[in-house]
Amino acid sequence: MSDAKDDVKERVAEFRRSVSELRDEVAKVVVGNDDIVEGVLTCMLAGSHALLEGVPGLGKTLLVRTMAEALRLDFSRIQFTPDMMPADILGTTMIEEDDDGRRHFTFRKGPVFANIVLADEINRATPKTQSALLEAMQEHRVTIGTVTHSIGSPFFVLATQNPLESEGTYPLPEAQLDRFFFKLRVAFPGRSELHAILDRTTTSEPPCARPVLDAERIQSMQRLVREVPVARPVQDYAVRLIEATHPDHADASDDVRRFVSYGASPRGAQAVLLAAKCRALFEGRFAPSIDDVKRAALPALRHRVLLNFEGEAEGVKTDALLEALLARLPESVADGGSKGARR
Repeated sequence: MSDAKDDVKERVAEFRRSVSELRDEVAKVVVGNDDIVEGVLTCMLAGSHALLEGVPGLGKTLLVRTMAEALRLDFSRIQFTPDMMPADILGTTMIEEDDDGRRHFTFRKGPVFANIVLADEINRATPKTQSALLEAMQEHRVTIGTVTHSIGSPFFVLATQNPLESEGTYPLPEAQLDRFFFKLRVAFPGRSELHAILDRTTTSEPPCARPVLDAERIQSMQRLVREVPVARPVQDYAVRLIEATHPDHADASDDVRRFVSYGASPRGAQAVLLAAKCRALFEGRFAPSIDDVKRAALPALRHRVLLNFEGEAEGVKTDALLEALLARLPESVADGGSKGARR
């Protein structure tokens, strides 16, 4: 038993060292945005994808590029535009002629076949093109006609998007939004951060990150995240939180019933719990707490709770609804489970 505990402690310590080393490399280039960096790391270590939202010029693309530089992984960038077609992302089957003059079909892989895919300004493409990523993001494969092509592991889509109020943008389909583990909002930097940005970017030698982690190490860290045990009360709190986002559930608040059309999906519950596990490991703990679940709630659920017409018309913010839910939801119930009733 003692040997097993020592092994776990060593694995957790090594996990923290790797995360710290990666953060240090990213911090050489990216100024501030510590919460955003942690959010992207959480998505990567959970084996999923991140959506970064913010106005142009806040360093979203720089962050993703720097993350790719700090990892020994294949990287590709897709610049989304209104005239882009699905084949521009996935690849296409072409007719080629060999030396003997015989023709045959050959599949030319698109840029999605990489370990890290930067989907830059993803909401500038039409919904048809955006949807081309659905199968790749969920199942790590691409089907062209009747042939399925696997994407190597690890595989992360790190997408950036401009706010929907920006000119020339299209809303992401709900099914695609649900496939993003976190939606992270990039804020405008403060004065001291602006000074640091100018100091770094207006010199003759801009900083760059060196690669510190490879695919094997990342996959090992992902496996450790999955091995973290979760106490039943912590998991029950996450379940009750998800239920409370549904307007037809008994635990829903008056605001949720009034302004929400659809609540978070089971994939949202998975995201909340996996993110809580990651946060526990970041702090050297091998068990997440309810506080870890609360910290994960906003980025994991803000894009999965869909407002109805009244909510949109009233200008209701999903973050405000979720914060109100977290404030009123009890951390435990007498019977250790949720009511489970539907109205």
